[in-house]
Amino acid sequence: MTKDMSFSAPIRPLTLFIAGILGGAGVALAAAASHGGDAHFLGSASIMCLAHAPALLALHAGYDRIRTAPVAAVLLGLGTLIFAGDLVSRHFGGDSLFPLAAPTGGLGMIAGWAVVALGAFFKRAAAEA
Repeated sequence: MTKDMSFSAPIRPLTLFIAGILGGAGVALAAAASHGGDAHFLGSASIMCLAHAPALLALHAGYDRIRTAPVAAVLLGLGTLIFAGDLVSRHFGGDSLFPLAAPTGGLGMIAGWAVVALGAFFKRAAAEA
């Protein structure tokens, strides 16, 4: 087993799990935003969850073809969880998860998309394909 295989093996099912959690959370947050008065934070959290859940699903499906999928999935998944979690915390608790949580999550998502883009230049070896 290669080093890449050992890293990606536990990440792949986690990617599918987080995609499902984000998709469900996105729908729930959209519902809460439409029924809970000020929808600014909850609506934004919903959009981020619903945008990144299908991306994680696609990365899960493409693990065998996209060399950067495991790293991209970790960055996108954690970034989205932190960013959306911070917005939900601000809505319901009036305070951030931790200092600079939203920008940290946002940078994680941006980095994740950059790693997805870099995947175009890293081909799978013939033995791995």
